[in-house]
Order: sequence, then C-alpha cells, then structure tokens
Amino acid sequence: MRQLDDDLGHLAYDVTGDGPPLVLVHAGVADHRMWDGVTAALAERYTVVRYDLRGFGESEPPRGPFREADDLRRLLDHLGHGRVRLAGASWGARVALDFTLAHPSRVHALAMLAAPWPGFAWSEEMVAYDEAETTALDEGDVDGAVELNLDMWLRGPARTWDEVEAGLADQLRAPMRTLLAHQGIVGRYSQGPGEGDLAGLDVRTLVGVGKLDIADFQEIARRYAQRIPGAEFVEFPTAAHLIAMDAPAEVAGVLGEFFAG
Repeated sequence: MRQLDDDLGHLAYDVTGDGPPLVLVHAGVADHRMWDGVTAALAERYTVVRYDLRGFGESEPPRGPFREADDLRRLLDHLGHGRVRLAGASWGARVALDFTLAHPSRVHALAMLAAPWPGFAWSEEMVAYDEAETTALDEGDVDGAVELNLDMWLRGPARTWDEVEAGLADQLRAPMRTLLAHQGIVGRYSQGPGEGDLAGLDVRTLVGVGKLDIADFQEIARRYAQRIPGAEFVEFPTAAHLIAMDAPAEVAGVLGEFFAG
C-alpha cells in the first residue's frame, strides 16, 4: 500500500491498472480488500484506486476533526485525477455521494451500493443489532462484536452460513477488529455525512442493493433511486449487504458496463 501523509495522520491507498481513473470506496465494516474480487476485471479498462478510510485497514485513526469527502478530494488531488468514475459500498457509498454533491464536476459517473440514509428510522432488527454490539464492546467482548457484524452484514437476515461462500468471514475478521478498535475515535472526529440536494444532482448515477440484505437497505436504495434524477436501479439477487464480496463477477460486470456509458 502507498501512503499519503497529512496533519491528521496518513491514508493508505493502492493503484492498479491503466486507463481512466475509477475510485472504489469500501464499506464501514471492511477495508479496501473488500474489492479484491472486482479489481482485476475493472483494471483491464481503468486505473483503479482503492484506499482505506481513516481508522480502517492500514490508514491511521484521525488525530482531529475530518470529513471523509475531504479526504477523498485530497487523495485525488495527490494523484492528479481531476475527474473520476466513483463507486462506493455502504458507508463508502455515502462518502462517494457526499463527494459528488460537493464536487459534481469531478465525477464522471457515480455508483452507490447499499448506501445508508442519514436520519433513517431504523427497524427494530437494526436497533437490536446496534444495542447488542454496544453491549459486547462495553463488556470487552470484541470477538462477540465481530461475530454480530458478520451475521448482520455478511450473512444477512435471509440465509444461513452454509449459503455464504466459504472463506469470506475469515477475510473480514481482521478488518472488523481494526475498525472496532478505532470506531470510538473515528466517531468522535468524523464530521458525518454532508448535505446536498439529491434532486439537483446532475451526474449519471447507479443505485444497487442486494436482495438478501436487510429490508432497511432495500427501502433506502429505492428511495435514492427515486430521489436522484435518472438514476439506474440494480438488484443483485445472490447478495446481502456486502455486494462486491458476495457477487464479485456480477458487480464487475455491472460497474464495467455502467462506467463505460
């Protein structure tokens, strides 16, 4: 991983391939490696940039207040990319959207997979998960908190572990332990999602969701698709929340076709 240093710490990033720049922003329960299954295919046509958000993967936790969209701008400036294709997963999709709302002229096209909605009225299932994670961490049970997150975000509510590809849970355990260790300081310093008018967004946008994801995110995806003018809506029938891990070939195909438009 390469490293971009600044006064808040450093951002770790990776660049693969050759062609127009395409940036992938990871979910808030993973790191840049969640895109491993799609990167090689996309790198045949694009310069694929992946990075770890502050406090995730190999990026340092923040030393002061920051905005994730500002970090993305700083990274693109560092790499000399004026205009990019941009895709994000879960919290990374919201980061990508915030960047696009703030800098629409710098985004050729935007793909949002399972993005959250600020202020959404979460279901009892989501509230129960959040409370259980908080209890586990308060009791020092990091392993228990990791398993709760794997159940919610990787397995999802609609399938058993026997139906999840072998090895995916093992790939996520280390990234999850890192983010859980840093989530307190990240939460303290992150300035949260930005603001902007979805109805005024004039950037080609794709909204994707896994049909095996929790119902909250299926509803949110439809809301984004309705609010963003001309947005394309895609469902991935074999995927839960972490679509790029569950269905890498399908994601690479959808993103490749969309970004080539």
